[in-house]
Amino acid sequence: MVDSTHFNSEQKAKLTQMINEGMQVMGEVEALNEGLRDTVKAVAEELDVKPNVLKRAIRVAFKSDFMRNRDDFDQMETILETVGKTL
Repeated sequence: MVDSTHFNSEQKAKLTQMINEGMQVMGEVEALNEGLRDTVKAVAEELDVKPNVLKRAIRVAFKSDFMRNRDDFDQMETILETVGKTL
């Protein structure tokens, strides 16, 4: 374990700044996520779709990994069909 005497004053200042900036960024991200969650819920309700489906579409679009998700889903479908659990 590293104790506080391990860091010199310059390192301590750098760590303090990093922690404070990190906390600020995380607070901003949390606020943005809450806003997105509220917007997704409202739009999903308006369009009569499940919010989780809309959130997943946003995530897939953001990561640009539709084909990977499609391949994974196709494989999952094959497995479930094989064991008779598609109903």
